[in-house]
Formats: sequence, structure tokens, C-alpha cells
Amino acid sequence: MSTTPSDPLLQVETTCGTLLYELQIIWDEVGETDTDRDEMLLELERECLEVYRRKVDQANRCRAQLRQTIADSEAELAAICSAMGERPVHIRQSDQNAGSLKEELSKILPQLEEMKKRKIERRNQFVQVLQQIQIITNEIYGSAKLVSSKAVVDESDLSLRKLEELHKQLNELEKEKNDRLKQVEDHLSMLNSLCLVMGMDFKLTVAEVHPSLGDSEGFWSISNNTIEQLATLIKKLQEVKIQRMQRLQDLGTTMLELWNLMDTPIEEQQMFQNVTCNIAASEHEITEPNTLSVDFIKYVEAEVSRLEELKSSKMKELVLKKRLELEEICRKTHLVPDSQSAVEDAIEAIESGAVGAATILEQIELQIAKVKEEAFSRREILERVEKWLMACDEECWLEEYNRDENRYNAGKGAHLTLKRAEKARSLVNKLPGMVEALASKTMAWEKETEVEFLYDGIRLLSMLEEYTILQQEKEQERRRLRDQKKLQGQLIAEQEALYGSKPSPSKPLSVKKGPRHSTGGASSRRVSLGGAMLPTHKPDSLHSAKATPQTLHKRTERMFQNDHLNHRHDDAIPAFSACKFSLSLLVTTKKYISILNRFLA
Repeated sequence: MSTTPSDPLLQVETTCGTLLYELQIIWDEVGETDTDRDEMLLELERECLEVYRRKVDQANRCRAQLRQTIADSEAELAAICSAMGERPVHIRQSDQNAGSLKEELSKILPQLEEMKKRKIERRNQFVQVLQQIQIITNEIYGSAKLVSSKAVVDESDLSLRKLEELHKQLNELEKEKNDRLKQVEDHLSMLNSLCLVMGMDFKLTVAEVHPSLGDSEGFWSISNNTIEQLATLIKKLQEVKIQRMQRLQDLGTTMLELWNLMDTPIEEQQMFQNVTCNIAASEHEITEPNTLSVDFIKYVEAEVSRLEELKSSKMKELVLKKRLELEEICRKTHLVPDSQSAVEDAIEAIESGAVGAATILEQIELQIAKVKEEAFSRREILERVEKWLMACDEECWLEEYNRDENRYNAGKGAHLTLKRAEKARSLVNKLPGMVEALASKTMAWEKETEVEFLYDGIRLLSMLEEYTILQQEKEQERRRLRDQKKLQGQLIAEQEALYGSKPSPSKPLSVKKGPRHSTGGASSRRVSLGGAMLPTHKPDSLHSAKATPQTLHKRTERMFQNDHLNHRHDDAIPAFSACKFSLSLLVTTKKYISILNRFLA
């Protein structure tokens, strides 16, 4: 079985041979002559030659066109590479390894398209950079150096070196723009603070320089003219601020003087605290809004005028207040202030205009400072005096408690009273030591200051000395009472030994006797004497503000006598009964009993 040739030329030759063989058969049947046959074959060859020639010419034109296209593409590719500053691309290889023209063109076209795209991108980069340069240049130089808003790109030089130069130029312009923006921003910030402090409209103020300065950041004019005008405006406003600040500081100083002079309440002062706190401030330290506005300065001026008008009417009251303050300090520290006539004379001098109120107030302030200084040095002694007076109060209470016949009866709160009595006895036992230490401390103070220590106008050492003398007198009285009681007991014992013990009609009197005191009772009575002499902190106490040394002494003697009588009552035997009982030994038993019953009845 025969195989069909795979080569197209062989297939054509086979087909042509078959057709020629078929044509010869036809010719044989027709009976064509050899001449006709030769002519026909020659014609066939001629027609085939024409077809081949046309095809060859067409192939030549196509080859020339491909070569031209390749050459143009290579030239365009080289131009693009040259414009972009890149090395040209070599597509052709050696003749031995050279491929067909179509293959060569197929290699060039993708690279050409790629380079065209890159060129367009590079050109866009140039356009973008040039536009930014033009915009910034217009912003910086304005109408003085106006550049066209349309960017013109030199396509003959699109190299990276050229693009880098443009970027460098753009960076320099952006840096200059940022510096100018920062400078404008600083100027605007300064102007804003100045306008806030002085109560001016910021936008209207800067709009006079350039309308764009009132807009948001990033759209400001940064030209040289704008920056110069802003600097001039800042200098002008700073001068105005300094003038207003000096005026406000003068008003604040005057206001403080009037406040101190008239003792103005803190609530009223707080309304103008932003004025007084800026008296010593420098120009850059005053930053609060409207502090230097025209309206606020007028408001402060009105207040100063009001205070000055009020000053004359408040002088007398202010002097009296300071005087009361001085007296209150003296009262708390138990000092005696100056006489009231000095204050009246000062007020008369102020009303007559002979002496300024500030001078009088200054004198009173000096007195207050002196009293405070003296009070500080007296503080320790006064604390000891307070403890001594508290102990004397407890001594008085303990005496009252010891005189109570029902003190040992069980009742509500009795245990608390017993506890207090124990504490009081413990505190009273410390009184002699407290008095001695207080006297020693007072003498040391007087020696150091060379001034007598006065307590509400009475020398403290005199009070301590009187207290000590009264304690001694009370102790002597207690000894005398104990001796009388002992003698009474001896007489009763002798009477019972002589006449025997009989019930007496006055026996119920013995019920009136209180329970005998323990050894602590004697101490309690000793304390009661001192307590009767000492002043207390109660309103009716001996050391109150109204008590004088004379009344203090009289009340002490009266309380001492009452205490003496109370102790005699506790013993249930009058003081003078001892003498009568001694005389009763000379009479009969009946007469003695009659006299005793009559006395006791």
C-alpha cells in the first residue's frame, strides 16, 4: 500500500505529474499533435512562471517592509532609551544564529511597547514634579515671579538624572515652603495669643494682612510681603499689650492697697484675682483671654474708683476691726491690750485728717505682730497653766464628791463616777509638782525676757504663790480639825469610863455622820482648798475676763471659809464644841447630858 508524501512540494509534483499524465491521455484520445502539445506545455510553463514571479515580488516587498519595520522599531527603541538615559537594547545577533525577520520583529515589538509604557510613566513623573515646582514657586514668589501653571516637559531628556535634579529642586522648594509655613504659623499663633489677651477679633485682624490667613492651615499666603506684614503687626500689637499691661498692673497695685486697707472679703477679691496675680508678671506671662481687653480694663477702673470712694467710709470700721483682732489675740493669749482711749483718739485723728488711716493700720499691725511673737514665746507656759487649771477643776469636783453622803450608794452611772474620782485623786496628787514646775518655768521666762509673766493682768507667780499659801492654810486647818477630833474622842472615852455608856436621846444624830474618810480623803480635802482658790474655764469662774485680782482674792477667801465649814459639818461636831465639852466635866452627869442634848437638838 502506497503512502501519501508529507512534503507539500512533493504533493504538488505528484499532483502536477498526475494531471500531466491525465492531460496526455486526453490528448491521445483527442489526437492532438505533438506541436500543439508542446505549445500547450509551453503556455503552462509561462503561466506558472508568472505566478511564481508575482509571488516572489510579493515576498520581496514583504521582506522589505519587515526590515523597515524592524529598523524603525530599533530606531524608536534606541531613541527612547537615549531619552531615558538607558543603554540601547541589542536585538540582532550574528548571521549564523540569526533568525527570520518575523522572529526578529516579534522580539523587538514587546520591548518597544514596554519602553513606551516606561516613557509615558517617566513623562508623567516629570509632569507631576514640574507642576509641584510651579505651584510652590507661585506660592513663594507670588506675582513677582509668576510661572505658567502648565508644565512643559522636555521629552528629549527624560533620564533619571534629570528627574533626580527636579526632585532635588522640589525638595528645596518644599523645605523653603515648610519653613515659611512654620514662620507664618508662628506669627499667626503669636497674633492669636495677642488678640485673645487683648480681646480682639483674630480673623478680622489677620484678614487685613491677607484674606487667606483666616482660613485653615495649608492655604496661607507665604510670600515675603505677607511675612513682613505679619511681623510688623506683631510688633505693633506687642507695644499695645505692654501699654495695657502697665495700666492694668497700676490698677491692680492700687486695688491691692485698697483691699488690704479695707480688709475686703476673699470672695470679692477672687473676682479680680486675674488682675492681682499679674502685678509682677512680665509681658509674655500674661496669656489669659480678655485679660487686657478694653472692656476689662474699663471694668477694673470702675472697680478701683468704687473702692476709692468706699475707702473714706470704711476707715473707721477697718481700724475698729483691726483693734478687735488685736483684742481677740490678747484674749486668747491672756494678755491685756492697750486702753480703748487710744483707739478713739486714732479715729478722731482719721476723721480730722491729721493722720492717715494707713499709718494707724500699720501701727495696729505692728502691735498684732508683736503680740503674736510674745504669744509664741508664752505658748509652752500657757499650756502648763491650762493643765494646772484643769487639775484645779478636778480638785473642786473631787471636794464636792467627797462631801456627798450618798456617793457610795449603788446607782446608775455610779461606777463611772468612782472611776472619775480615782482619776481625779491621781491628778490632784500631781498638783504640787505641776505648780513647782510651772513656777520654775515662769521664773526662767521672766529672767530671759526681763518682763513679768501676766495672766489676764495678774502676775502668774503671784497666783501660784497665793495658791501655795492657801494650800498651806488648808493643811493647817485640817491638822487643827484632826487634833480637835482626837481630843473629842479622848473626852468621850473618859466620860464613858466615869459614867458608863448609856444611850442618849441625841443618838439618832450619829446617823447624820458621814462615813469616815480614808487617807485619800485627807488628800481630797487638801485639794479642795486649792480648787476653791483657782479659776476655772466656766463662765462664772474666778479667772473669767470680768474677774479682777481683787474679786479673785475675795472669792478665794469666801470659798475657803465655806470649805472649812463643810469639813466641820462632815465631822458632825462644831468647832467650838470642844471647849464646851471640856467645861461639862465639872458638872454633873445629868447636867452634862442635858447640855449636850440641848446643843445637839
